[in-house]
Amino acid sequence: MRRTHSPRLRAATRPRLLTALLAVTVLTATAGASCGEEQPDVALAAAERAAVAEVVDAPATVTARAAATLTAAADGTLASLRVQPGHRVRKGQVLAVIDSPTARSRLRQAREALAAAKRAGRGTGGTELGGSRRGTDRAAAEAFQAARTAAGKIGDPHVRDALLAQVTAAQEQYRIAARAADQAVRAVQRGVAGLDSAVGALSAAQRLQAQQAYDLAKATVDALTLRAPIAGVVQPGGTAAGGSPAGLDDLLGAAGGAPAGLDPSAFAPSGGRPPAGVDDAVPVGGLVTAGTPVLTIVDVGALGLLAEVDETDVLLVRPGLVATAELDAVTGASYPARVRSVDVLPTTSARGGVSYRVRLSLDAGSYGEGEPAPVPRPGMNAVVRLRVREAADAVTVPASAVFSADGRDAVWLVRDGRAGRATVTLGVQGEDLVQIVSGVQPGDRVVVRGTDQVRDGQELR
Repeated sequence: MRRTHSPRLRAATRPRLLTALLAVTVLTATAGASCGEEQPDVALAAAERAAVAEVVDAPATVTARAAATLTAAADGTLASLRVQPGHRVRKGQVLAVIDSPTARSRLRQAREALAAAKRAGRGTGGTELGGSRRGTDRAAAEAFQAARTAAGKIGDPHVRDALLAQVTAAQEQYRIAARAADQAVRAVQRGVAGLDSAVGALSAAQRLQAQQAYDLAKATVDALTLRAPIAGVVQPGGTAAGGSPAGLDDLLGAAGGAPAGLDPSAFAPSGGRPPAGVDDAVPVGGLVTAGTPVLTIVDVGALGLLAEVDETDVLLVRPGLVATAELDAVTGASYPARVRSVDVLPTTSARGGVSYRVRLSLDAGSYGEGEPAPVPRPGMNAVVRLRVREAADAVTVPASAVFSADGRDAVWLVRDGRAGRATVTLGVQGEDLVQIVSGVQPGDRVVVRGTDQVRDGQELR
């Protein structure tokens, strides 16, 4: 590894056995026969052909395939809980039921209003049409405002935004119908249109408003029965590190929950957390408000890794690269991994720099003796070692031989007993060896220690 990106990462890196690939000769450097002072030691090594791999280390977190938090759709109480923490559940399984008198009362009122709108007769006068039109607008505005208020209490921004978008779409549909009814009423009042057309337009707007109010109220009541949007393991409350509440899947008209493949670490927080030492589980009979996290389902069928790679290294990372991961919680074990994707947009790292999220698949790990390693849990810290470049038969020198001079990479090349600075082009940069693309040939001797104390033309004996 040529770069590390955090103090925690450096602390997590395990000591490794370094293999001596080149024979090193320690010599004494002298400035000339006239110089009697003792000179510091330097070390020389011969450039050789060898395999070299460039590895980038990055901090990472173990992720689940998906996570979904079920939240209360309305104010009420937890009437029943049909699963216990740690149980495995299937998609669509009923997990809990919430009792909300307010939501059921709103549904009953919406049902009655819809029935009344369908029974509405004809024969209304022009003035009465205008009053009926204004009454319909008031009822619609109240229904839409109630829906927005309920949606605004949802903690998860993804679910909240989807619900608000649904309310906005319904409101736009009503606006179009109401405008047609308004035009018809005005035409009757001016005496340029028949009363039947105006009544028909107004009735259509009233029925649409009543139907939308009923649909929203029924969806809320349906969502009081919490069903698992994904298969997985149940835990009470929301997620400690942020989750994706999904209890209103019926309102969304979809499965709800965290879409497969998304990392829980990337989700927005799902509400306030209880004080330390307090269980966040909602007991049966306990009060809940709209948006209260009740249960979380975690799909651990396939674990992954979410790594943060520094901008100086990310251009070397691509899908398909192999890697190994080491977990802070499992000392001495190694877990194979492979890059699945690299984010296009950056994120700010903990140190304030720019990094990019890299998603990897994670396989079963093992200890050095071949013994199987424990299965990790989502959220565990890890260090990922990405093999970004490899060269099988490259001209290599020890990494310590390379230094910077005038903005270029260089080495001290020793010929006929004297040192000369040679500009080089680097290829694959390994932890101990680096590939020299140009500037050095196999067998050439270079200074590998004390490079800062060697001068051009200095005699090395």
